[in-house]
Amino acid sequence: MQTRSRIFDDLARVANGALSAAAGVRAEIEQLIRQQLERFLADRDLVTREEFDAVEAMAAKARAQQEALAVRVAALEAQLADTKKASPKAKRASPATAADRRHAGAPRRVTARTRKIDETPPKKE
Repeated sequence: MQTRSRIFDDLARVANGALSAAAGVRAEIEQLIRQQLERFLADRDLVTREEFDAVEAMAAKARAQQEALAVRVAALEAQLADTKKASPKAKRASPATAADRRHAGAPRRVTARTRKIDETPPKKE
């Protein structure tokens, strides 16, 4: 009887070794297939799901910001239209420049430079 149990033990060890080898081969084949697939996807300029989700989230955020800004611009335009309707003739006085004062009849400010210009005789033709 001991010979039978020895044979069975040897067969069990051989089968166990064969299964371990088959599992190792299987893992190696899966790794090679995964590498080939990744290389194929990289050559086709495809993106991963994580990258796609990140870009999609950025686009959704940008869209929300754009919609909020559109609402804000519409409110500001309405406010500007109301302001124009309320006071069509009431214009704010802009500060007058030196040229405006001269044209309006205001006295010209005399400086050393203007004196020099005024004292030069006109050119004869």
